[in-house]
Amino acid sequence: MKLIVKKEALLLDYLYENLDMPKKRIKQYLTKGDIFINNNKITKYDYKLYPGMNIIIDNSKNKKEFPFEIVYEDEHIYAINKPSGLLTIATSKEKEKTLYHILREYIKTNRKNEKIFIVHRLDKDTSGIIIFAKDEKTKNILQDKWNEIVTLREYVGVIHGKLRKKSGLIDEYLLETKTNLVYVSKNNEGKRAITNYQVKNENDKYSLLNIVIKTGRKNQIRVAFSSINHPIVGDKKYGIKDNFNRLYLHANRLKIYLPYLKKEVLFETTIPNEFKTIMKG
Repeated sequence: MKLIVKKEALLLDYLYENLDMPKKRIKQYLTKGDIFINNNKITKYDYKLYPGMNIIIDNSKNKKEFPFEIVYEDEHIYAINKPSGLLTIATSKEKEKTLYHILREYIKTNRKNEKIFIVHRLDKDTSGIIIFAKDEKTKNILQDKWNEIVTLREYVGVIHGKLRKKSGLIDEYLLETKTNLVYVSKNNEGKRAITNYQVKNENDKYSLLNIVIKTGRKNQIRVAFSSINHPIVGDKKYGIKDNFNRLYLHANRLKIYLPYLKKEVLFETTIPNEFKTIMKG
């Protein structure tokens, strides 16, 4: 059974209002973990619902939960919180350990009639929000106008050291070697990359930044802070040797205009716990 939320409400009240079902049975579904909101199992009666959320009641024995957070879902897109260390899509060397493959296999098991299409991607080592389309038409619309419809691309990152300027802009031109290493051009050749930052917290070793990019270049943020000698913590490609097992860069906020809704939608995730821990020293 599937419902698309039409108004703000509390979960139990909304289900009772919209289903021909006694409250006692709805409570049983919640207690047994049979109710999923945007594919996340929910057991709280007073869980807050917002328009566009997807409710599924599934009491089958072979139901399968999606292993990552689904930030948002409607009839046309998914917004997924990708973990660090996972490819977005397949490469010549890796076909199955990708977010696309995991989501596709989940859909095959739970929603046989759905499809998915990749809209954009993040670096393997960067965590955060990625958009998938459920139909090819939506994919083409979003991809073709991506730079126009995306109005905010915000990241949180941890860098080595302290910055003298607590807010600023890094404006560079980037080129790429034959071995896929991105570097700063000395003669303004290549693609322009504009990176804004603001220091939110710092200690003796590290600084926590809010980062907003105006351009979406490959490895842009990692190269930007490496170029000013304050590389992202855990960056084995552009950084310095450290003992961290993940890249401390997370795409935490993405605002895009969705043409089929005729409005902007902000997708947002919490800051990973590792980022908070490292700043405690």
